[in-house]
Amino acid sequence: MATDVRGTAGTGADGGGTGTTQPVPPMLLAPPVKPRTLLSRALSIPLVLGLTVFMPLLVAVQPGAGVHDAAYYLQIALTMYAGARLSAMILTSRRKLLQGSFWLFVYMAMGVAPLAQAVLGRVPTPVVGPRSDLTAAVALILVGCAAFDVGSLLARGRPNRASRAEERPALVHRRRLQLLVLLAFAGSGLFVVKLGGPAVFFSSRQEIIAGIEEAGVSQADSQAGQAFLRGFGTVPALIALLVYARWLVTSRWARGRPSVIAVFLSLVALNLVVNNPISNPRYWFLTVMFALLFTVFPRSAAMYRSALSLGVVMALIVFPFSDRFRYDEKNYKPVETTSVLEPLAMKDYDQVGMFANTITFVESGARHRYGRQLAGSVLFAVPRSVWAGKPRDTGVMVGQWMGAVNTNLSSPIWAELWIDFGAVGMAGGLTVLGYAAARVDRRFARRGTRRAPPGSLISVVVPLVAGYSFILLRGPLLQASGRVAIALICILLITTWRQDKRALLR
Repeated sequence: MATDVRGTAGTGADGGGTGTTQPVPPMLLAPPVKPRTLLSRALSIPLVLGLTVFMPLLVAVQPGAGVHDAAYYLQIALTMYAGARLSAMILTSRRKLLQGSFWLFVYMAMGVAPLAQAVLGRVPTPVVGPRSDLTAAVALILVGCAAFDVGSLLARGRPNRASRAEERPALVHRRRLQLLVLLAFAGSGLFVVKLGGPAVFFSSRQEIIAGIEEAGVSQADSQAGQAFLRGFGTVPALIALLVYARWLVTSRWARGRPSVIAVFLSLVALNLVVNNPISNPRYWFLTVMFALLFTVFPRSAAMYRSALSLGVVMALIVFPFSDRFRYDEKNYKPVETTSVLEPLAMKDYDQVGMFANTITFVESGARHRYGRQLAGSVLFAVPRSVWAGKPRDTGVMVGQWMGAVNTNLSSPIWAELWIDFGAVGMAGGLTVLGYAAARVDRRFARRGTRRAPPGSLISVVVPLVAGYSFILLRGPLLQASGRVAIALICILLITTWRQDKRALLR
């Protein structure tokens, strides 16, 4: 039976009235909910109970030397809350990419893994302050999660009317896409040549770092050269691949053109070299994987649920044991565990402890920064020779204060907001973040579908942001800013609002 997709601007997707009767283009209407997009009760109940109750309790009953105090019980509450919200994201009838990524990160990096550390009494990074600072950190994370939900609810209550930007959506300009492809091959080619050839990208991350140091682009007091080399070597290649993948998935014309297929296959080969999981940090590869999945399968409820569920599996099993790719044969030490929880007490999951250390750092006399850290992240490209007092990234700053040998430490968004603006500012910032994520998810649900034009930019940008949100949430923001700026340059390069069919993908 055919589905009537006609509508009016006065009865938009959410019923907001404007008093007009102009027809709304079908691509602006929310896709109807079909029975097959909803998970059956027989599968939904075990999923909710598994993530919300059974997983936290399974971790909590494991043997360990952890202290059962207020911080411990707050951690259990945080894990259950995040599990319930992640379950809601998986069971929703619409794909909520940004909100789903947020709750996946909170559930694993701020929930299950820190709970395992609390049970064992072991942390990947020392918590140098009193136990009360750890309790405060977990409580503030809970407050931030509730603020994110408040922002999402505020976005839901706002009428969803078709805006002028939606009537003329941002599209990909075909000729400028060719320039992006040239930039991708030039940037990645320079990256490969500087490091001595493709072979080093299939050895270890330690070899990559050594190659960058030998190339002379990394200095003791500045990592700007390394950041730009890595950024231009990886980001344009990924964005070009996403656009071409989207083009081939949605356009029969593109699938019939050997030249388009040849460029796509060349970009696949290029990304296998510069964006493979061996030579890149685990969170960056997670970005690549999520961005590709959500771009190639924009409407698949099964793929959306599988991606979020697979993220839990990767965080529990794959991430802790993927240190194999970080070191070469001489320096690699196999993971030896006496408990199923020990792999979760490794460095990738130090977010809660580092937030506690940030609280201790501020209370020791450093004081709040009132936007200084955020300004340093936004103005990351300003050299220190021009801005002598330019702040270092938060993780490094707190790590140096702690006396840590390795200062490459995380600084989650909660800590970044708290060190600048305190508890009220942190809650406000996460409310804004939740509101923005919900608004973008709603727009993506209406326009980022297979029915949208092949050159629909939102269909590429939102999956990319959803993937990169793991890095932004983990922090520090200053380290993440370089790739964000390069991605913005690439997206602006290929963006057009013109409706000239000769200039667009078809």
